[in-house]
Amino acid sequence: MLGCNPFLLVKLFKLELKVNQRSFSNSITTKNEMLIPHQMQLQSFENQQEVLQAPLQQIHMAKPMQISAGKDDKGLKLYDPGYLNTAPVQSSISYIDGDEGILRYRGYPIEELAESSTFLEVSYLILYGNLPSESQLADWEFAISQHSAVPQGILDIIQAMPHDAHPMGVLVSAMSALSIFHPDANPALRGQDLYKSKQVRDKQIARILGKAPTIAAAAYLRLAGRPPVLPSSNLSYAENFLYMLDSLGNRSYKPNPRLARVLDILFILHAEHEMNCSTAAARHLASSGVDVYTSLAGAVGALYGPLHGGANEAVLKMLSEIGTVENIPDFIEGVKNRKRKMSGFGHRVYKNYDPRAKVIKKLAEEVFSIVGRDPLIEVAVALEKAALSDEYFVKRKLYPNVDFYSGLIYRAMGFPTEFFPVLFAIPRMAGYLAHWRESLDDPDTKIMRPQQVYTGAWLRHYMPLKERMETSDADRLGQVSVSNASRRRLAGSGI
Repeated sequence: MLGCNPFLLVKLFKLELKVNQRSFSNSITTKNEMLIPHQMQLQSFENQQEVLQAPLQQIHMAKPMQISAGKDDKGLKLYDPGYLNTAPVQSSISYIDGDEGILRYRGYPIEELAESSTFLEVSYLILYGNLPSESQLADWEFAISQHSAVPQGILDIIQAMPHDAHPMGVLVSAMSALSIFHPDANPALRGQDLYKSKQVRDKQIARILGKAPTIAAAAYLRLAGRPPVLPSSNLSYAENFLYMLDSLGNRSYKPNPRLARVLDILFILHAEHEMNCSTAAARHLASSGVDVYTSLAGAVGALYGPLHGGANEAVLKMLSEIGTVENIPDFIEGVKNRKRKMSGFGHRVYKNYDPRAKVIKKLAEEVFSIVGRDPLIEVAVALEKAALSDEYFVKRKLYPNVDFYSGLIYRAMGFPTEFFPVLFAIPRMAGYLAHWRESLDDPDTKIMRPQQVYTGAWLRHYMPLKERMETSDADRLGQVSVSNASRRRLAGSGI
């Protein structure tokens, strides 16, 4: 087997290693046998129990550079677009079983946490591994509150941005700027061993969790043309956020407690989701030793992408285009004929009902009982029912995900659509920070440097400019637009 092309070997076996379960899948095995590359040969396991009993080091992939198909081969490379089967880290923070629709934070089912916990309690759990005691929770909440104020320089940066600046762009910029305002937390300035100090780590965690909602609120108020509001120290995390949005400077204002609780639960549901795109970006950046603020700014930048943080906005647009329940059959047919796109259904990991979506669907009714019912909820419920009873969607294991109902709640609460990804980013800071902290303690952490499969020209020699041929249109620079005002200026003299 080792004499074959290593790319073919990888493609055939499609190895999937899940460290928590030590479960393995194999596309060509017969019966219950599992073939695992073991050192320089294939190790055979008859069933999963044998895998569970085997020392973990026996079932690790051999070192890539040790597997070669010839003298010109540099070793094994796994061509895995989108990292579908690549696990660059081991983590104990969250567990997902996509087939069964299970999500757990540190072993706790997400449903139990949403029912009984608070966002700050869950943040402590995610970051430190256990639910806090009463005194630990009090100290934790106090630390977050004490770090909720934002430097005036950050507020000045936000105010200097265009009045219609997208809130996510503001959040990315402000998070990055925090690095400048806290040089004491920068390993590039204080030494690469800086984060070995637990005290230094904990201070940055409290700073970021405290300041994130304050920055987000300032971005929201900037969009509305209003000045920033100072945080309140005697409110819960979600209450304080709503206070900054809605108080108009009235220090005696208190948000509706039921709406604050709904937002707190939404924060819990969005706090962590293992190695998603933005979390992977955070760990990738952190592996270079860069400061935590820059790492999280990069993560928020990834979340800004419409394929990651903008899905619930796409759901609202889809539901609005459908308009009424009567139009659903035609829409379903359009999806099956690949003429329409179904947003909020399906997930890279979940091949069952997203457990977060079940909780959010129930929360929608709570919000509607306070602020009024959104007519699009009827379209959403009917669309879900139609899809889950259609063999096309059932066969493909397409179920509602976390974004299907969340946008309806945010809209009902009065948030503009451009603010939706910010409501995703605020709680996900806890997950980013947990992964950052975990990576610092992981002895296997190395600077992330993926391989590539080169497909370009093999060797070319430099040719003088006058001897070169015109390249095809696909390879040339496209026309760069220039405003008429610029044309007028460039037509002048002295430039």
